[in-house]
This record gives sequence, C-alpha cells and structure tokens, in this order.
Amino acid sequence: MRNKRDHGPSPLAGKVALITGASQGIGRAIAEALACEGCNLILTGRTQSKLDQAAKRLKLGGASAKVLTLTCDVREPAQVEALMDEVRKNFRRLEILINNAGISHSNLEVCKLPLDLWREVIATNLTGTFLVTQAALPLMKSGGAIVNNLSIAAKRVFAGASAYNASKHGALGFTNTLREELRPRGIRVIALLPGATDTAIWNTFWPDAPRKKMMSAETVARAVVNALALPANSTVEELTLMPSAGPL
Repeated sequence: MRNKRDHGPSPLAGKVALITGASQGIGRAIAEALACEGCNLILTGRTQSKLDQAAKRLKLGGASAKVLTLTCDVREPAQVEALMDEVRKNFRRLEILINNAGISHSNLEVCKLPLDLWREVIATNLTGTFLVTQAALPLMKSGGAIVNNLSIAAKRVFAGASAYNASKHGALGFTNTLREELRPRGIRVIALLPGATDTAIWNTFWPDAPRKKMMSAETVARAVVNALALPANSTVEELTLMPSAGPL
C-alpha cells in the first residue's frame, strides 16, 4: 500500500467509493490507492473471506477512513439492491463507483463455447455493470464519478475469447452512452482500458502467460486515482494503459 500524499489533503479525502470485485487484482489495488487518499470504502465481491482479507490489508496499511465489506453477486438484482440499501444506511451518498467485477473463460472457439458459459460472462461483465450503475445513480450527485474497468478487449478481439470480447465491447458501448446521459448531471464517466495486467484472471485463459511483461495492478490503480483527483470538469473520458514491454 502506498504512502499517503505528503503535499496536503487529497481532493478525494472523505469521499465515499464503492468498488465491485474488490477482493483481488485491480479492484483491490484501486481500493488500497483510494484508501491512501482518505476515501471511505465499500468493498464488494462474492466471497466474504476474501473481502475480509482485503479489508485487513487496508487496516495494516494504515487506512483511517471507514471500510465496509459486503458480499454481492452483481448478476443478481436483489443482491445489488440490498447492497445499495447498505450504502444508503451507512453513508447516504456515493461519490465514486468503480465497476470492476469481471470474469473470463477458457480459451474456446465459438463452435465449442457452452451457452451457459457465454451467459455467465455476459451476465457478470455487461449486465452486472448495468445493474450496479442503475442502482447506484440515485445516490450520486454532481461531482461524482464512475469508472468502468473494461480491458483493452473492449476495442480489440482475441481468438478464443468471444464471450469476454463481446461483454467488453458491449460494456464500452454502455459506458459511452452513460457518459452522454450523465454529462448534464455533472457526473463523470471514465472507461478504463488496461492492457495485460498481472492478475489472477490470466489463470482462466492463459496460465502460462509471460507475467513479467505485464503491468502491475498498482500501476493501473494509480492511473485511476490520478484521474479521479482531477477537477470535476476534467475531460478525461478514457484511460488506455499498455505494458512498456509491448504486446505479449
């Protein structure tokens, strides 16, 4: 966990941030980076024990703001509504939403991809982003920000990853539409498109991927926090990050 700023209060201090898929990878790294800025956090995921471990890391790192852990399957509308009820009960507002929850699938050509697997990926990566965003919007006001973690797969395609590619391309379309709808309300919407990042998701479709050539989750998290710390009228709409080592 990085040290807190030493050049005065962070513009994010005291803000309330909700992060889905916060128990590991980029989600956890963003949580740690926001904690360093003094944000109050709601960490969500499907496994309470992993969320507890993430919260423990924050406390050991010196996080002083409030940290709330809540299990939530973003595919389930009732669970998403229950999550927002808890946010409303504990904070009554939300300034930052990080839609990070996402899954991939084994490297399978379209002709071999099971329908159930297709549905699970689309439901998590695309429909889940929609459900959480829709439920969160009543808690957000002018000056708020939404970051959707989409992956570079939102603009490129990779053979054997049709459901993942489709979900991320669809999520980019959703993100761009959402931005135009929320612009009059003063809520920023940022599309996060990281290239290869060293997280557990690679175990699903390329276990032997050259991780030493990848970015760290902390690098992605710092870029997100820097964008969120910009003035509310910032024109940052998309963050594309690529490993310095080039394509894998």
